[in-house]
Amino acid sequence: MTDDNPVYLDHHATTPVDQSVVAEMEPYFTEVYGNPASDDHSYGVEADRAVREARERISSAINARSEEIIFTSGATESDNLAIRGTMEYAREQGHGNHLITAATEHEAVLELCGRLEKEGFEATILDVDENGFVDPDAVRDAIHSETVLVSLMAANNEIGTMAPIGEIGQITSETQTLFHTDAVQALGYRDLDVDEHEIDLMSLSGHKVYGPKGVGALYIRRRRPKVKIKPLVYGGGHERGYRSGTLNVPGVVGMGKAVELADKNMDSRKSHVQELRDHMWERLQDEVDSIILNGPPVTGDRLPNNLNVSFYGVENKAIVRKLRSDVAVSAGSACTTGSVEASHVLQALGGDEEHWHSAIRFGLGKDNTLEEIDFAVDRMVDSISRLRQFS
Repeated sequence: MTDDNPVYLDHHATTPVDQSVVAEMEPYFTEVYGNPASDDHSYGVEADRAVREARERISSAINARSEEIIFTSGATESDNLAIRGTMEYAREQGHGNHLITAATEHEAVLELCGRLEKEGFEATILDVDENGFVDPDAVRDAIHSETVLVSLMAANNEIGTMAPIGEIGQITSETQTLFHTDAVQALGYRDLDVDEHEIDLMSLSGHKVYGPKGVGALYIRRRRPKVKIKPLVYGGGHERGYRSGTLNVPGVVGMGKAVELADKNMDSRKSHVQELRDHMWERLQDEVDSIILNGPPVTGDRLPNNLNVSFYGVENKAIVRKLRSDVAVSAGSACTTGSVEASHVLQALGGDEEHWHSAIRFGLGKDNTLEEIDFAVDRMVDSISRLRQFS
C-alpha cells in the first residue's frame, strides 16, 4: 500500500497469475518446448500430453467432455468464433439468420452483432431491468422460426449481474435454439454445469481466473445437439479444424491449472471476497453520502467480488486519478479504455449522465485483505470529500 504498490481492486479487468500456475507453466517455455502437433518425437508428444491434461481440467470444471474444449487467444476470440461461426454455418445450411442478445453484453458480442447486421443477419438486442437482468420471457418471445442463437453472459463484467442461465437454457432447449454464454467473469464464482444449464457454447478466459493472458477457451457441445460452426481461421486444421495455428502451450497449461484451482477453491474464494465486498459496501454507505449501488443488491444474484457505485457530484475519471497512487480501480470496462462515452451497461439500466459518469467499479480478488479494503475505503472517503469541495 505504497506509491509503488497500490491496493489492486480491478480484478474484473485482469488478475495476477497465481504462483502455482506460474510454476506449472515454466517447463513449457524452456524444457518441454515441442509443438503439440508434432507427434514424430517425444518433445511434441509431451507437449500434446500437457494440452490434453489442460482440456481435461477445464472440461471437468464445467461438466463437459475434453474434446468439447477448443483453445483460443482469449474470450474475445471465443465470443467471435461462437457467434459468427454458428451464424455463418446456419445461414449456409438454410437454418436461419437471427440471433438474440442483450444491451449489457460485452463489446465483443455487441460490436460483432452490429457487424453481422451489416452482413444481412438479424439481431435482436433485448432490454434489461434496473438491475441488469434479462427477462427469460422476453427471450422466449423474441425467438422465432429464423432464430439460430441466443447469446447472454453468465455474469456481467461491470455490475456483476448473474443471469438466470438455467431458465434461459431451458427455453433455448425447448425451442431448439442454440445457447451461448460468455462465462468469463462467472468462472470460479458460480456453477457452470453445461448439461444442467443446457448450454451449447461457452466462452472462457485464462487471465480472469489467475491464469495467463493471451489464452482462452470455447466449449462447443458435441452431442444432444452436436453444434456445428464455421472456423474464423484456416490453416493446418488444428483444434479439430475450428481454430488453426500452433497452440500457446505454456498458456494452455497455465489456463488449465488456473481453472482447476478456481473450481477446487470456489467456495472459499467466494466467501472470502463476499465478506470483504460486504464490509466495503457497509463502510461506503456509512461514510459517504449521495451514493447508489449499480446492479443487483449485494444480497441478490450478484458476483460476490463486485461493487459498482455512483458517487454523485464527482466525475469517475477524477476519482480514478485521485486514487491512482494508492488504489487501483476502474471507471468502467477495461475493454473500452480511452472512451469518453458513458458505460453502455449503465445506460441500459436507466438513470442520467451524472449517474453514469460518477460510477466506479470495484473488483475484489482472492488475495485482498481486510486491511487493504479499509485502506481503500479510507482513501475513497477522503478523495470524494476533497473532490466534492472543488466541484
